[in-house]
Amino acid sequence: MTRTNNDSLHQQKQEQVDLIPPASRSVTSAGRLLFTAAILILSNTDSATAFTAPSISSQHSTPVSSTQHDMSTTVNDNKSTPATPAAFPRAASSSPVVVSAKAEALSHSSTTMKLIPSYELFQILPDDEGGFTPHTTYGNALRHKHRTNDEASMHAEMEDEYSSLDLGEYEGCGGKKKINKLPDPFKMVEKELKPFADSITELVSSDQPILSMAAKHFFEKRHGKRFRPTIVQLVAKAVAAAVPEGRYQAADETTTSTTEPAESSSSAVGGASGWEWSGASDIEIEGGLVTPANHQGSEVWRRQAQLGQIVEMIHVASLIHDDVLDESDTRRGGESVHKLYSNKVAVLAGDYLLARASVLLARLENTAVVQIMATALESLVSGEVMQLKSSPESMLQMNSYLKKSYYKTASLICYACRSTALLGGHEYGSAVATACEEFGFHLGLAFQIQDDILDFTAAENVLGKPALADMDLGLSTAPILYASAEFKELKPMIMRRFKNKGDKQAALEYLYKSEHAMDNAKGLARFHAQRAVDAILRLPQSEARDSLIRLTHKVITRNK
Repeated sequence: MTRTNNDSLHQQKQEQVDLIPPASRSVTSAGRLLFTAAILILSNTDSATAFTAPSISSQHSTPVSSTQHDMSTTVNDNKSTPATPAAFPRAASSSPVVVSAKAEALSHSSTTMKLIPSYELFQILPDDEGGFTPHTTYGNALRHKHRTNDEASMHAEMEDEYSSLDLGEYEGCGGKKKINKLPDPFKMVEKELKPFADSITELVSSDQPILSMAAKHFFEKRHGKRFRPTIVQLVAKAVAAAVPEGRYQAADETTTSTTEPAESSSSAVGGASGWEWSGASDIEIEGGLVTPANHQGSEVWRRQAQLGQIVEMIHVASLIHDDVLDESDTRRGGESVHKLYSNKVAVLAGDYLLARASVLLARLENTAVVQIMATALESLVSGEVMQLKSSPESMLQMNSYLKKSYYKTASLICYACRSTALLGGHEYGSAVATACEEFGFHLGLAFQIQDDILDFTAAENVLGKPALADMDLGLSTAPILYASAEFKELKPMIMRRFKNKGDKQAALEYLYKSEHAMDNAKGLARFHAQRAVDAILRLPQSEARDSLIRLTHKVITRNK
């Protein structure tokens, strides 16, 4: 934007007397954090539906830290991290939002759930860049193929033609195979999502016209393909094809009506052992079991689709707030909300969307899902804090960049995926729920890395937002970080957030001069995409599961 336009915009906002000053940026994030904390405290109160996190079974030889991370905050105790070789410096802190152990204890009882950030459950960097498999604990213990003793299902598993699918064999990823042989993810759920997409504008209506128009802005324009609700709907269909562990018995096992159900495999490793409640929703379907045949149109299906609406509301609210913080004038090919109205209206519209999402979240009647999704909201705030307050040294760390990407993008996707499994009757620690979160974690990171690549390679009219936006904000992303490994001159520019005259132009020249930076960034996106595919392949084969593979391929081969 030119200086003249900047002055004009500044004058217009001053006349409206609601310009948020730079010092208030942290206040905006802090307000969202307080809002999230209130939801977390409410969801952590004792109730018949609360549950406690178990200790890991002694049969695992991998050591587990005695310190557990509540939600996405860091408990301020001494915790050692395994020494690993790294191509980039390791980040010093696990989270930008640090809470003392004493303060954390005040918000928990013996029956509340303590989540571990997904990047401490699943591998965040490739092995050759210092990545390692995290410790085994209750959030990632069951990372195996979904098991069933049903003979027909076992036969189907043997016939799974995609059981070892490698994205590198497909067009756009270095291979020649056609990905369009797999089901189209958007077409598969387009008709199912339409009623929910139509009703979402009504769900965010307000009796204040300006607030209502601002809140509805993105929903009424129907920009994009509703990426996140599509993921939720497809995951819902995919988990419907998987019988919850513990609900089946061996085909040759004879039982009587008084026999206790078989212990779930998640209980065997501590995934649900000793929990007052496993986190799985009660299934109000005849037989108490969701199947592909009875799923669509059921109460389970409705709640999972409503979760998709909630996720979209949270996502849009975060976009509105981010545009205020970043002073961005465009979003999704149109003007941002604060540009159309004012900063005050934009902040209130974002807050209102979060409030409506919280009401709908409570109506899902699953305390575990409330805690998980409130944690996703907290993670979005943590990402903003990390982006605003990162130390110069951390700006050079690939690990730090990926954690910020987790907080800002992947956390909402991966927590929505695990929540979808819980609403479908699967326990928190089950192989199905674990596969869903791992899929969402890697898919979200692949999505963000590809976004960051496109920031340098796609034109503004294709992106729907200003190109080179990250550099304008002083942020270093994967392509620039890889270039800095080749050209040491880039490092001081990154550490000072490209503030000096000529920094951005020089950084771009180094990036385009690099022989490996862009390829390495694409390789990192492919690493996470392949890990996402590996995770979702642990579910039984179904059209929905296979369409999620195609969606993952789309994420890293898209041009906008």
